[in-house]
Amino acid sequence: MPEIIVYAAAGRSAEQKKALMSGITEAVEKALQVPKESVVVSIVETPKADKMKGGVLFSER
Repeated sequence: MPEIIVYAAAGRSAEQKKALMSGITEAVEKALQVPKESVVVSIVETPKADKMKGGVLFSER
C-alpha cells in the first residue's frame, strides 16, 4: 500500500487539496501499477506563522 505524505503551509481550500490528492493518487496508480484503492495520500498542514524559509516566516511573505 503506497502512502504519500505532503507537507504544506496552511491556507489552501478544500477543493485545492482534494484536487492535489486526486492527482497524486492517479500518478501513483499509473507509475506503480497499483489499484487506486490501495493509495493513501495525506496532507500535513503547518500554520504559516510556524513555517520559515530563508529566515522569513511564511506569514510575512
